[in-house]
Amino acid sequence: MRPTTVRVYQAGPGGWYLTKVSHGRRLDDNPLHLGVGATAVVQPQFGGGMQWYEAYGQRHGSDGAEGRLVSMHTFTASWDTWEMHPEGSEVVLCTAGELTIVQEIEGQERRTTLRPGEYVVNDPGVWHTADADAETTAVFITSGVGTQHRPR
Repeated sequence: MRPTTVRVYQAGPGGWYLTKVSHGRRLDDNPLHLGVGATAVVQPQFGGGMQWYEAYGQRHGSDGAEGRLVSMHTFTASWDTWEMHPEGSEVVLCTAGELTIVQEIEGQERRTTLRPGEYVVNDPGVWHTADADAETTAVFITSGVGTQHRPR
């Protein structure tokens, strides 16, 4: 898919002027890293799998818990693993379909069903997984330092 051109204009003496030209991208193809110093860095195409995430950690690990990965994924089935982010919160925002986030808190499962426009926060250290019965899409804003996984 060809990127969309986005032009950013700023008001200045005598009128508006062009400050930046960027190319719109799809978040599900090219996740975004929000880093220290209010930076936003487009990431290489998401290929799936742990190798992509390991390379992401190598690229941005110096941002520590302040760095955030912004990604979008579409699911058609429930996850087969749990995950936990020990260093920071994660925001999960449903953009299409219906997604149930299951959080393990003090040995109990808490289920929160999200519809488009609704979100949930996974606090640091909270194990979580997701259930989807039909196609659903969500945006994830994650502090991924030290992320752990376990079978469901």
